[in-house]
Amino acid sequence: MTLWLTRIVPSPSSREARRDLGGSDQGIRLHKRMLQMFPDGVQGPARAEFGVLFRAEESPRGPQILLQSRIEPDPSRLPGTYGSVETRSLEALLLNLHKDMVVNYRCVANPVRKQRTTSREADNLPPIVALSGNAAVEWWERQSDASGLEPLHINAHPLAMVSGHQSPKGPAAKQRIQIARTQFDGTARVLDSGLLREKLATGIGRGKAYGCGLLSLAPAR
Repeated sequence: MTLWLTRIVPSPSSREARRDLGGSDQGIRLHKRMLQMFPDGVQGPARAEFGVLFRAEESPRGPQILLQSRIEPDPSRLPGTYGSVETRSLEALLLNLHKDMVVNYRCVANPVRKQRTTSREADNLPPIVALSGNAAVEWWERQSDASGLEPLHINAHPLAMVSGHQSPKGPAAKQRIQIARTQFDGTARVLDSGLLREKLATGIGRGKAYGCGLLSLAPAR
């Protein structure tokens, strides 16, 4: 399995980059922008076909976009002044993962709980409820365990919700998207390196098309 990690540092002078990173619909705009770097005409959803996961975040150099994919993206398909782009293979990281290894992690995720039908109907609740606080941390503990990780330290803080319409026109314009997000950082011990590699490739939780689910790892010092 080969994964590629692309770091995009948007140019402050790029109107397209400023628009993509601004506003509550950031995740919706970036979803479309990231897919521009991959081939057209695939059968089925392109995000799943190419294993596209992404996250926008602040770094010491300012805003950056991290993009992970199963094939190397083509940055020439971005607007010419969009920003600097650097791509590298994650093969060495994947090969070096082993049981009991301690890693630093980061993941922006969409912690939610499905309501039981009886409770939902009785209390008139939505089918899926966003989690926060201790409930979000417990959700992350379960997701980590299912990913072959044992969290040693968890720092969780909520981020602004992704909201907006799936498309500005057509039938999708009526579909409103609302994705609650929490950023999880900390250290963890690898319990199952094979399972962890699979989760790195597929992502964690819901909202992957809108900037959630990308799990980033680095060996802890």
